[in-house]
Amino acid sequence: MRHLLALDAGTGSGRAVLFDELGRQIAASGREWTHRSDPRFPGSMEFDMPHNWELLKSCIHDVLAQTPGANVVGVSATSMREGIALYDEAMQELWACANVDARAIQEVKDLRAQNPELEYEIYLKSGQTFALGAAPRLLWLKRHEPEIYDRAASMVMLSDWIAVRLGALPHVDPSNGGTTGLFDLTTRQWAPEIMEACGLRPDLLSAPVAESGAVIGSVSPQAAAETGLPEGIPIVMGGGDAQLGTVGVGAVEPGQAAVFGGSFWQQEVNLAQPLSDPSGRIRMDFHAVPGQWQAEAIVFFPGIAVRWFRDAITPDIKAAALAAGEDPYARLEAMAADVPPGSHGILPIFSDAMDYMHWRHAAPSFLNLGLDPEVHTRAAMFRALEENAAIITLANLRRIADITGSFPESVIFASGASKGPLWPQILADVLQIPVHTRVVKEATALGAAICAGVGAGLYDNMSAAARELVQADRIYEPNPALADVYEDLYQRWQAAYAPQLKLADEGVTTSMWRAPGE
Repeated sequence: MRHLLALDAGTGSGRAVLFDELGRQIAASGREWTHRSDPRFPGSMEFDMPHNWELLKSCIHDVLAQTPGANVVGVSATSMREGIALYDEAMQELWACANVDARAIQEVKDLRAQNPELEYEIYLKSGQTFALGAAPRLLWLKRHEPEIYDRAASMVMLSDWIAVRLGALPHVDPSNGGTTGLFDLTTRQWAPEIMEACGLRPDLLSAPVAESGAVIGSVSPQAAAETGLPEGIPIVMGGGDAQLGTVGVGAVEPGQAAVFGGSFWQQEVNLAQPLSDPSGRIRMDFHAVPGQWQAEAIVFFPGIAVRWFRDAITPDIKAAALAAGEDPYARLEAMAADVPPGSHGILPIFSDAMDYMHWRHAAPSFLNLGLDPEVHTRAAMFRALEENAAIITLANLRRIADITGSFPESVIFASGASKGPLWPQILADVLQIPVHTRVVKEATALGAAICAGVGAGLYDNMSAAARELVQADRIYEPNPALADVYEDLYQRWQAAYAPQLKLADEGVTTSMWRAPGE
């Protein structure tokens, strides 16, 4: 049996996941990591390349130790999108930042002041805004770290940084590289004219563009010695986490929709051609499947919010679960399952619905808590968090439907939030459409493994491999009796969020996150 290795530089952790050629997960290992803020620069979120590579190497060693005699024939990488890494002409690592780095506040303001129409023009061309784009960050480097900016010879994404560490030359793919805001939606190539319009060096876009599944190098002797991987096996272009996730759940045809429930929640609706949102609220991306695009919306931090709740509000439950060899989230879901839909009216205020052109969020809080200890319990608050993620997903899918003209008939739900039975059912009841889950929950990693298999010659193409390998798990049918309950919750959440956002805008409270310049 041949094996394929997927490496993932996620927002909250690095992972290595090993699959066999039939798409079955064989072994996995992860290491949590954090992204330090430089105290000199508010909003900064550094990506520590040397340290994080050590963590990824340990993950690779773990999965190989778990699978004695593994026959690894290809490796591919995926990562959080928007995070970028810079190299000099000698291929030395210079600088990297994580996805929600927000240091470039003044640079966004300057770009908007110089040309108030520029951001919208870039959005129409690239599908991206300044919110998480690379241009303001590069301008920040040009202003604050000119030595790094002047030495930089190429820019890649964090998944490409993994490939370079393994022995490949710098390359980028549309699904991840496109999130820089420096790609042309129609050509699926770099758009150097955007760099020029922003006062940046177009020669930084020197890394060749390769579609997901293309071979871009082979594992070097140094990487083989460091990781234990076979020297010379192909390094295959991977892609952005959400886009490879859609491959990993089998959403490879136009019109299909997927929801990924990780640190962030992404809603992806496949398109046969790029579309524009006149309001600028919805992101337009490149699918990892060549010749397809995606309308995307994002819910900020629902996975981080439940992790915070687990660690800060229910540490006793976490400790008891771990002592019993159980998943703490499983215990929390079991408690929350006894809470009636609507969570006794509790309204969590965390992420807003997607507004890509003016992206910001209110201060995290719980509204409408009562003082009855038998009603407004930790279980009710936890269920309210799960319902809230589904409510914002509904808001986002409705905004996408405004562009595409139709609401999805069903969605595929994947990543960590899909592992237990409660969250998928809540999602089905809120959306009022069937929710499908897959056997392999590590959808993004499976998508990367499919890339590796295409490059290694095991599969003809991405779509065919996904249709062959992805296995259905369960279908959660919506309960029509809950439609009104959740529509009421949706309307009340919208009404409550607006004044909370206003308080954050006025500085009375502190925004959970806001894009540079907002």
